[in-house]
Amino acid sequence: MVNDVSATDKQRVMNGSEQQYIDLYEGQREVICTHAADVMNRPREEAFRLFRSAGFPTRKVERYRYTNMQALFEPDYGLNLRRLNIPVDPYEAFRCDVPNLSTELYFMVNDSFYEQSLPKSALPEGVVVGSLSKNAHFIGNYYHRLAGKDTDAVTALNTMLAQDGLLVYVPRGVQVDKTIQVINILRSSVPLMVNRRVLIVLEDGARAKLLFCDHAADDIPFLTTEVMEVFVGEGASLEVYSLEETHYKNVRISNVYADQQRDSRLHHHVITLHNGTTRNMLNVTLSGEGADCVCNGCVIADKRQHTDNNTLIVHEVPHCTSRELYKYVLDEQAVGAFAGRVWVKPGAQQTASEMRNQNLCATKEARMYTQPMLEIYADDVKCSHGATVGQLNDAALFYMRQRGIPLHEARLLLEQAFVGEVISQIALPQLRDRLHYLVDKRFRGELNKCEGCKLCR
Repeated sequence: MVNDVSATDKQRVMNGSEQQYIDLYEGQREVICTHAADVMNRPREEAFRLFRSAGFPTRKVERYRYTNMQALFEPDYGLNLRRLNIPVDPYEAFRCDVPNLSTELYFMVNDSFYEQSLPKSALPEGVVVGSLSKNAHFIGNYYHRLAGKDTDAVTALNTMLAQDGLLVYVPRGVQVDKTIQVINILRSSVPLMVNRRVLIVLEDGARAKLLFCDHAADDIPFLTTEVMEVFVGEGASLEVYSLEETHYKNVRISNVYADQQRDSRLHHHVITLHNGTTRNMLNVTLSGEGADCVCNGCVIADKRQHTDNNTLIVHEVPHCTSRELYKYVLDEQAVGAFAGRVWVKPGAQQTASEMRNQNLCATKEARMYTQPMLEIYADDVKCSHGATVGQLNDAALFYMRQRGIPLHEARLLLEQAFVGEVISQIALPQLRDRLHYLVDKRFRGELNKCEGCKLCR
């Protein structure tokens, strides 16, 4: 591992947390580009100008009201800009908490695809799962096409610094029966910043299911920025499941951009079981008539954990549907935030949209911020939104205790039932059953690390 730059001198701190990244890019521009594919280098200068002009968003920016981005990026992290090899055999050293799901298994170590994880003949012909930089000929028409429309400074920072990532490409009409499981392993001996890109392309009529599992394998601070671009072609169907089990020193910032064409289907589920600070931003554009998206989230947090989910669903054309359900259970001094916006553009008639955010605060110190929003410019729509923040039902607790259930167990059962509505909507039976088990362990304080993970010992 190499720590390419340091941001410890006082002048840089006085200039703001973004100054260290401006200096980094100006000083290491050639190194960054040398170790990346040309298609990833093309938008760097434009992204750098955007980031240098805007800097990190403050809490005055609507979409960042609940998370202090400048503070998250202020520490001095190392970066592996020279692409030094990190020795690890994930098959021998790592056991994910979601085993035996009959998946096609792949690994990402930080932002690098673990090449030995590619089963050459396991996937249908034409399907590609691999390194972005080594499959550059596939991505020229897609890379940065969605993310480049946004002026988000964190996305710009990722575009400046990202050197590799993951490509999932499914050709027209191809159906991938097995779930593609990608385990993202954060591995380092020093505090590390990882900038990862993910590109998912499903051509017309294609079908696939993806499961991403995020784990931190070392007990040190990590900062991950991830930008994911998702293209769902006409009549295509995609399920994306994202499960985070890291630790309290981990900062995860994920920006997802998805575009759906006519009669396409997208299910996006994000489950946060263990983390430090997490901010997930989801942008979905329904570009073709008949497109349907389902966006669900489940958060279980305690101690001083912070989880912020921010969504934007854009209905550009008529006859599209969207449904959102996010649920949080917050204990001790945990902080949760949800801000969701549905934007129905002029002419997007016959839109159907539903947004719900429901939350439990188990202590007086826990904090939940919720902001569901509708912005509608069409008159023939059916849209609804709602949010609740409360505590466990005293009557239900009393009823259960009268039947001999101890108070602690009664609380656990009610909390499990509360988040169970989100988990029950997961279409993969093995994953759904496993998550019920993991959620039970999480509420009981038993889910500290993955069983059998040698890297954590």
